[in-house]
Amino acid sequence: MQNIPLINLLYSLIPLLVIGYYYYKWADNKSEIAYSTLRMIIQLLLVGYILIYIFEDKDLYLGITILLFMLLISTWISLRNTQNKSFKHFYKIVLSLGLSSILHLVLIINFILDFDTFYEPRYVIPIAGMILANSMNVISLAIERFEKELERNESFENSRKIAFKSALIPQINSLLAVGLVSLPGMMTGQILSGVDPLIAVRYQIMIMSTILSSAGISLIIYFYLSKKSTY
Repeated sequence: MQNIPLINLLYSLIPLLVIGYYYYKWADNKSEIAYSTLRMIIQLLLVGYILIYIFEDKDLYLGITILLFMLLISTWISLRNTQNKSFKHFYKIVLSLGLSSILHLVLIINFILDFDTFYEPRYVIPIAGMILANSMNVISLAIERFEKELERNESFENSRKIAFKSALIPQINSLLAVGLVSLPGMMTGQILSGVDPLIAVRYQIMIMSTILSSAGISLIIYFYLSKKSTY
């Protein structure tokens, strides 16, 4: 695959200057775009070096620690735009994301990819990250919409219906558009690295299915727990 010189990589940041300007003008926030971009760069550089070590070492306990850390961080980010920031709410999100992630990791590693051992860090950590990031975004959108519907004096069932459907729109749109409008990131990356397109397609089917099902199951667990606790 073509290596990207660092100086060339800077070109990708130029359009963000325009976004930052309008984000300041229209959203009245002059630092969030710059902060999030800088944090993204630092985090990715750090994780690049960490992954080199993890892939070589294959320490199971280190892997579990990293997965737990990813789960807690994704839960914390999910709470960012919600009104209820209690520990009980945090616990419900942790449980929802955690159970869905475990289910899909076992399905992918043990049955779809069919590895001899479960912990293959080169696969487990990136796949877990994909599952958690996707489910985190969906559950965050759902909770925010759910809270707003409850504020409008909608019933629990109506609020859940609206929030559940709204949060899954991006995932369903992605399934409808894939291959016709877009070639998703994983498939594009594999093709660029020389993988047979038909093999890349199989991986992308696995990923696209997991994106929708992991998000949906996270929401199902979350709303079930919310119903039991009457929110």
